[in-house]
Amino acid sequence: MAYYDSPVVTRTRSVTPLTPEMSKILPYVSNKTVSRHFSSNGRSMDVGHAKNYFNPASKSVYSRYSTNDWGVSNNMNFGLSDRERSHAERLRADAWRAVKETDARTRNRQNEVTRKLGERVCDIAHWKSEINNEINAMQHETENLKEYRRMLEKAYNDTTSPLHIAEECLLHREKRNGIDLVNDDVEKSLSKEVTIIKRCQGRMKKLLEKAYVQLKMNRAAQHNLEIDSKDKHHAQGLDDRMQQLRNSSAGIGYYPGIENVDNTITIPHSWARYSEENIMRSQKERAASERLRGEIDGCLRACASEMWNIFNGVNNAFNTRVRETTDARNKLQAHLQRTMQEIFDMERNIHLLRKAIQDKENPMKVAQTRLDERTRRIHVEICHDPVMKSLTREVNEIRESVRLLKEKLKSCELSLARLVKTKATLEHDIGVKENSIRIDSQYCLGMRKGFPMDPKVGPIFQMPTC
Repeated sequence: MAYYDSPVVTRTRSVTPLTPEMSKILPYVSNKTVSRHFSSNGRSMDVGHAKNYFNPASKSVYSRYSTNDWGVSNNMNFGLSDRERSHAERLRADAWRAVKETDARTRNRQNEVTRKLGERVCDIAHWKSEINNEINAMQHETENLKEYRRMLEKAYNDTTSPLHIAEECLLHREKRNGIDLVNDDVEKSLSKEVTIIKRCQGRMKKLLEKAYVQLKMNRAAQHNLEIDSKDKHHAQGLDDRMQQLRNSSAGIGYYPGIENVDNTITIPHSWARYSEENIMRSQKERAASERLRGEIDGCLRACASEMWNIFNGVNNAFNTRVRETTDARNKLQAHLQRTMQEIFDMERNIHLLRKAIQDKENPMKVAQTRLDERTRRIHVEICHDPVMKSLTREVNEIRESVRLLKEKLKSCELSLARLVKTKATLEHDIGVKENSIRIDSQYCLGMRKGFPMDPKVGPIFQMPTC
């Protein structure tokens, strides 16, 4: 037997109490006499008129109905009972049908609401899953961007070392002396290296600023997603709990007027659009973050390549310059050796000239003594003979020889002075070259033995060094 099915033959009085609402609907009957309110045509009327009869026993007059009135009254009551019972049966059937219909409608509506709650929970779970996936992707992208920013900061800080070395090399090369203060290829390469490093630092600094801003945008987008996910988690739990709610569940109760309360602020389209816009914004920021990471990677590779190339170029220029300076020094030293040998030979030659001049003194004395003694001849013996001519010629020849030797001596002494001066010049130039070689090979190249970059920054900067 069904829940609402019952035997039709059973007629019992309803045990439902008369509620205040029912008392307002049903009419109030003050006169309970059936014959006063019901007739064949539905109008109120009397069954009959009582007649007066004398009772001899009591010696009084009483009102009495006739037998016919009594029968009519009974028949009317029988008819009234039949009509009322028929009406009550129809009412009960209508009420039972209304109970079934309302119960079915209520159950169907409740099932429909439960189904829609389940669909709503599925929709919320779908969007929450999409949002959580995007949150995880954004977190992963943010961590990657932080790592790239850390690498970029480390690379930016590490560029100070090669910049300092290049500037130190320029300052050291200012200590060169004399003719070696030339604007050679090394100085041009060092100036170019400083320019390249500063340009790389500028690019890295701009990317660091962009990375800082992008991280803020990523965190803002992730924050909106987390708030949306938290709200959807709360709504999913609430709607899931409401979906599991049954008529026999605990905690249900009346909330009068709650159906008139409308605190909604969105519709399904705007609700889905809100989450979709949050996801689209996160995807947009994530794409921008990926592009920025690509820019950072390209910048690091380009800067490392440029700095590595100019580093090698400067080192090659240094090596070439040191080799050229060394060759020049060696040649100067060779010339110095030859000059010193020439000075030695010249000094010996001067010594020989002075000795030759000194050796002419005694022959001059002999010749002049002979001439002087022969002037003491007397009379006719004072003859200009061949001896006199020879002595005179001898004296003149010795004097000319001494003059010639003195001129040669003077020329040799002047040449010796120039040789000494040349020797001093060569020695000074050799000292200048030695100083330049020491600056370039020891001070500058000593600082540039390895690429001044921390290899812990990343694989980009793990480069071989010469």
